[in-house]
Amino acid sequence: MRSRSFSYAAYAAVLTAFLTIAGCAGTGKVAPQDPLKDAATLDVGNAIRAANADAAWPGQEWWRAYRDPQLDAWITRATGGNPTLAMAAARVREAREEAGVARSALLPHVDGAMSLQRKHWPENDFYGPGYYGGTTTWDNTAGLSLSYDLDLWGRDDNAAERALDVAHVRAADARAAQLELETNVVRAYIGFSQAFALLDIAQQTLAQQQRIADLAERRLKGGIGTQLEVSQAETPLPEYERQVDIYQEEIELARHQLAALAGEGPGAGDALTRPTLALATPLPLPSSLPAELVGHRPDIVAARWMVAAQARGIDVAKAEFYPNINLAASLTQTFAGGALLSFLTSKATGYTFGPALSLPIFEGGRLRSQLGAVSAQYDVAVDHYDATLVAALKDIADQVVRVRSLDTQLEASGRSVAAARKNYDLANAGYKRGLTDYVNVLIAQAQLLRAQDGEARVRAQRLAAYATLTSALGGGIDDPSNGPQETALAPAKHIGPFGSSLGASSSVK
Repeated sequence: MRSRSFSYAAYAAVLTAFLTIAGCAGTGKVAPQDPLKDAATLDVGNAIRAANADAAWPGQEWWRAYRDPQLDAWITRATGGNPTLAMAAARVREAREEAGVARSALLPHVDGAMSLQRKHWPENDFYGPGYYGGTTTWDNTAGLSLSYDLDLWGRDDNAAERALDVAHVRAADARAAQLELETNVVRAYIGFSQAFALLDIAQQTLAQQQRIADLAERRLKGGIGTQLEVSQAETPLPEYERQVDIYQEEIELARHQLAALAGEGPGAGDALTRPTLALATPLPLPSSLPAELVGHRPDIVAARWMVAAQARGIDVAKAEFYPNINLAASLTQTFAGGALLSFLTSKATGYTFGPALSLPIFEGGRLRSQLGAVSAQYDVAVDHYDATLVAALKDIADQVVRVRSLDTQLEASGRSVAAARKNYDLANAGYKRGLTDYVNVLIAQAQLLRAQDGEARVRAQRLAAYATLTSALGGGIDDPSNGPQETALAPAKHIGPFGSSLGASSSVK
């Protein structure tokens, strides 16, 4: 008898092995095609190599380098009330909860059900008299069911990892949105400051022109001037008044923009006073470019997490080719008749338990197409990461060139203002003494105005270049420890039993 039982068990084992092998459909040659770029292999270019590379990565409050308390307070206000950041935070919470839903598939599921029904049994020709004919009874049932997926090939585990990786993507996206907001506030604030500087120049020019017009009028009354000189002196006044109005408009519009960035109404910007920006901070680069850039820029971190998520998606699709076992059990209690709760003490108890095996045999190419689709999605994520990395290095190189150029331009514009002011003073003094006509004064004044305007704009552009370069370096928002491990960026080479994946390890959370 024992020998026969052993034979049955052996036959069952062989049959199970045969069905398992038959059920493991081949994946063919379906696999990702696009390689992941290694940041260290990219040529950073002469601009970055020639830059002073001895600085640390930007700090989280990089804007304090401008030494303007009003700017510091406004960025705090903006990051606390901006609706875009609030939406990004909500997406992070949503992704985390979805990851929790995916993780729940790894745990046993226990469900309970109870039905309490009051039933009247008819007594007629159709039903017949019967035992319960003409009576009313309680027909109650209660049951518990348990199911547990063994997840032999790691399908559920990788699905949970993928959902958690997507949550990391959303978190990195939120940090990228914060960095973008901080940079936009700084740039808008610099524009606000520039409008004040240009307004000063326009008002000074208007006042100078008004004094010259008064002088021309006095010269005419004294008999040493002409109507032409008076007309020439008064002609630019309306244009200079218009320029004053333009810059006053820009100041008000900048207030509205800063209020909107803070997530508040336009009136919130009315309290903003003239900025006191100052920037004596040098603009060197970290020496670890570009190898560590992948961990400091939140958009690159987000792209890397998406690659990791799609790699786990491939592992999920591969696990679909293999059989799976689900353990199930149930316990029921059923009773008809009696009092309301009598079914709880009755002996009408039933139960079931045992494993359920499922395996693919013929899917019409569905599994292979499904694997091909997720492999293509992985390639898309890889290509997006590669493009983001290349664009990041371009941003940095562009800003290095721009900063270097603006330093040269600032020095040249300072010399231009000094020369134009000297020329204007000489022309004005000569006109007052009657040594030259008024045309020379107009020409000199126009040159001075252009030089002052150019210098003010170059100063503002240099302030903005610091913000743009800092943003390109990540703005101190992210840390390399927030990114996935290198081994998590590729799908598993082999699928092993009980969730083990050979060739790729799970990403650190």
